[in-house]
Amino acid sequence: MIFRQIAHEDLGCASYLVGDEDAGVAAVVDPRLDIGEYLRLARYLGVSIEHILETHNHADHVSGHGRLAAATGALLHIHALAQAEYEHEPFEDGWELALGSVVIRAVHTPGHRPEHTAFVLVDSARGPEPWAVLTGDSLFVGDIARPDLAVEKQDGARGIFASLRTLLELGDDVEVWPGHLGGSLCGGPAMDLKVSSTIGYERRHNALLSVAEREDFVTRTTAGLRPQPPNFKSIVAINRGRLERRPLDAEPLTPRQVEQSDAPVIDIRTALQYDEAHIPGAISNTVLQSGFGTRLAWIAGPDTPVVLVGRDDDDALRAVELAAAVGVGRIAGYLAGGMTSWREERLPTESIARLTVGELHERANELQILDVRERDEWESGHIPESLFAPYHDIHALPAGIDASRPVAVICASGQRAAVGASLVQRYGARKVFHVVDGGVPAWTRAGWPIVR
Repeated sequence: MIFRQIAHEDLGCASYLVGDEDAGVAAVVDPRLDIGEYLRLARYLGVSIEHILETHNHADHVSGHGRLAAATGALLHIHALAQAEYEHEPFEDGWELALGSVVIRAVHTPGHRPEHTAFVLVDSARGPEPWAVLTGDSLFVGDIARPDLAVEKQDGARGIFASLRTLLELGDDVEVWPGHLGGSLCGGPAMDLKVSSTIGYERRHNALLSVAEREDFVTRTTAGLRPQPPNFKSIVAINRGRLERRPLDAEPLTPRQVEQSDAPVIDIRTALQYDEAHIPGAISNTVLQSGFGTRLAWIAGPDTPVVLVGRDDDDALRAVELAAAVGVGRIAGYLAGGMTSWREERLPTESIARLTVGELHERANELQILDVRERDEWESGHIPESLFAPYHDIHALPAGIDASRPVAVICASGQRAAVGASLVQRYGARKVFHVVDGGVPAWTRAGWPIVR
């Protein structure tokens, strides 16, 4: 049997190549937009990708099913309730697909979405019982899927409650391989960075699986949901609609073209490089840390063309792929040669000062402090007299900020603060500080005052 997990680190997504080496046939479950790894693995293992299975119409990322079908000629399969507009073979609960001695069995697990399906894996060469289940967006390692991306959240939670009971009927030794890993927007804060688990371990240690009453489960899973993934409705429409088979591309631009463009400039270098010198008005969003695509979708939206500025052209082209994965396909271009070409033209730059948490504490009385974390983080503890605006909600200078006074932007680590600081500067603050090397948790650990 062939079994490989392929992780998309930026989005926290996981897809799978499943097949039979002797039969020379394989299937891909939930393919990501960049299909190169599936083609490489298939060549290496000597199998033909003949089937593509989707657990559901994804809401957080664009599927690669169209590109993979074009490259391989594979048949597409998704539950009939998905109402997919592309050519496919729909299935129902209990449907089975044989790949040599490997059997993939569909288990309808609605809740996250009405069509959602998990796939049980049987290796008949070893025995008739299931050995693993691809849980998609239902059961995660340490957590469960969010219930509010297709239906009213209480109804979604009731569906997930029933679906989890179905999965728990599998044996305790059955391995759990989820569709998302820690950091994904499709789960909660308890989602683990581990890549797999077992039914038995989750039964014993996943707190939500121990909730016996349905309405108690609904209350617990719908309280404190974080913001829905940006563009999720448009991403679902893309994944349900006609297959996209075109390769991705973007136009290289000269510094003069970037300077004259009205499109927002997204600086994809490290936050340190951005803080030292960047194009005036550019927004910091590094491609070198996870979550680039999601942050970009929140900053730009699906219909706003953006210009990318990296260290070099390779950075920019990688960012184009990650942007497309979250439905941001309107790239106005990228600065050819990266930021170096801008500096060589001696064009103007701006900078942002950096503060450690300790330095912020020493200067707290003279600075405005803006906390750009999520609301549940803010409510669990924030710096006295700080102001609050999640970075993805900053579309103008946040209320309460005096543009003429210095403002320090803080989060939990420094990563979201980099984006927030760049947006505050873009919208008119004259002196902006980026709090680095930690955030509010570091302030708390130091024993300094916290408001809850």
